[in-house]
Amino acid sequence: MAIDARIKTIVVLVQENRSFDHMLGWMKTLNPEINGVTGSESNPISTSDLSSPLVSFSGGSQYVDPDPGHSIQAIYEQIYGVPFSAGQTPITPSTPPLMNGFAQQAEEEKPGMSATVMSGFDPDAVPVYKELVMDFAVCDRWFASMPASTQPNRLFVHSATSHGATSNDTKKLIEGFPQKTIFDSLHDEGFSFGIYFQYPPATLFYRNLRHLKYIGNFHPFDLDFKRHCKEGKLPNYVVVEQRYFDLKILPGNDDHPSHDVSEGQKFVKEVYEALRSSPQWNEILFVITYDEHGGFYDHVPTPVGVPSPDDIVGPEPFFFKFDRLGVRVPTILISPWIERGTVLHGPSGPYPNSEFEHSSIPATVKKLFNLKSFLTKRDAWAGTFETVLTSTTPRTDCPVTLPEPEKMRKTEAAEEAKLSDFQKEMVQLSATLNGDHKKDIYPDKLVENMTVAQGAQYMVDALKVFFNANENGKDTNAKKKSWANRFLSCFACGQS
Repeated sequence: MAIDARIKTIVVLVQENRSFDHMLGWMKTLNPEINGVTGSESNPISTSDLSSPLVSFSGGSQYVDPDPGHSIQAIYEQIYGVPFSAGQTPITPSTPPLMNGFAQQAEEEKPGMSATVMSGFDPDAVPVYKELVMDFAVCDRWFASMPASTQPNRLFVHSATSHGATSNDTKKLIEGFPQKTIFDSLHDEGFSFGIYFQYPPATLFYRNLRHLKYIGNFHPFDLDFKRHCKEGKLPNYVVVEQRYFDLKILPGNDDHPSHDVSEGQKFVKEVYEALRSSPQWNEILFVITYDEHGGFYDHVPTPVGVPSPDDIVGPEPFFFKFDRLGVRVPTILISPWIERGTVLHGPSGPYPNSEFEHSSIPATVKKLFNLKSFLTKRDAWAGTFETVLTSTTPRTDCPVTLPEPEKMRKTEAAEEAKLSDFQKEMVQLSATLNGDHKKDIYPDKLVENMTVAQGAQYMVDALKVFFNANENGKDTNAKKKSWANRFLSCFACGQS
């Protein structure tokens, strides 16, 4: 039984690769209580040269291309101001993070990129977020769970651990990551969940979600989300997954560079307006956050001395002990039980050094639904954010619609561009669905020359293999299942 009768549905949307200062830093001009930017922030081009010119943080961000560096070693340099040296540099040094290496690392990626990573969006450029920040709550002290790239941080969102992953791990990708998830906890205690996806969902990186018992929990976003909102059929825990591939007809809406942020704004607007029009609105808490900072500057030092989730040490050459968090990321909390213009800073517990990070999501779900146990030592430590629900009655002045964003990118989607690291991982996940992981092209040859358009088509074709395998199965008299269920049934039958 839930301990807070007000909230019966938690909705989670995790966007891609943007820091707090980059997306929301200039919201401080709207509300001085927000720990954003003033324009006095800067980074040197060279941290070792005392006479190095400085790059000041500016406004005016628009379309970003190419993608800044955000590997674990790139993030090390951004945070500590010196390059990582395998075998010589401890991945968690004793010196405090100075947040002074963003410009230097960006120039190493590409000359001139420092101006890109040292800038942020003006509030009017991201009008959907501007409205949500003014009307609901922004958390200005929410960090990525670890200083690494997309996949490990996304794993933390629903399981409070990456099970030792600090980057792509193809072996675990094939098998599925084995840790218990918040989905399992909810299911085991009689609560419902649903995953609404636009491509094969990244949540299938979890092995447990590949079980037949969960096939009915996956829903094509375009077919089911708005209908379930309208009919009041949203489950207790809702995960919305976006389009990770950028095509001319269907642009990427996940905010990952080089995708147009206006498409991400449209997606958030679409999700919000569907929730707002639902008869369940007064029972909903909607969480928008980002997996990691994507190489963009943030001025808040990253916390150290945090607990390892499960005492698993990451692989060489870093041997990361999961003892520090990643860079601060944008997080917006939405509910009619939240007062207008709320700013949520750091948590008040459960430990003196607790912070908001992705493990705060399963920690809060556990608390709100009174679940029996934590997933790991990390969600037991992480702050919970139900404290943001301070209104005594549900507000009636929440906006019904949000502003319409203006397109930023002046060119068409770069369908012929090479895949990003995360897109490669998604294609490799699809290869476990159609059997290509058994071929000698897996994992690297499969994706090394693949374009975005080819990757998206490959994923569609991988699904078709599963449809056909199911329809040609032994039980020819069985009722036809939905395409999402057919795909997951085949997946769970062991063909992966």
